[in-house]
Amino acid sequence: MGSWLQSNLIVLSSVGLIFLASCGNSTKETTQTTSSETVTKTEKVDSSSHGDGYSQGGQIIESGLYHLELLPIVEKQGIHLDFFLQQGEEHKSVSNAKVKAQIQLPNGEQKNLDFSYDQAGKHYAAFLPGKATGEYKVVIQTDINGKKINGRFSFKQ
Repeated sequence: MGSWLQSNLIVLSSVGLIFLASCGNSTKETTQTTSSETVTKTEKVDSSSHGDGYSQGGQIIESGLYHLELLPIVEKQGIHLDFFLQQGEEHKSVSNAKVKAQIQLPNGEQKNLDFSYDQAGKHYAAFLPGKATGEYKVVIQTDINGKKINGRFSFKQ
């Protein structure tokens, strides 16, 4: 019975994502992982509603107590990726995490990047060389003292 419920939840989530994407709105995805299953909750986000003082203008995922935000910045030689990892209602910056990205380029090629913490900017940063046109799919994997918090993002170039 649990497998049937999980399958239906995945199908329902997929249909919801397709519907939201067709409406042209951005989405906020919340992922909570337990030892036996992954539950994904997707809700509509108004991309102009960044008046909370915490957003940097990137894509946002709220996962439990954590705020994850990815901000891609196109530069001359490639794409600079800023990743903001914050905790709690006060959005305190988490500086001691290990952050990695698995990126699928528009041509299907896979790249792995390690992020380093920028103390002055209170965020993690990495640089992706090249600027292929199309959609980039990004999975950010964080390890905060053994606790895994992951987020899926995408952007077009």
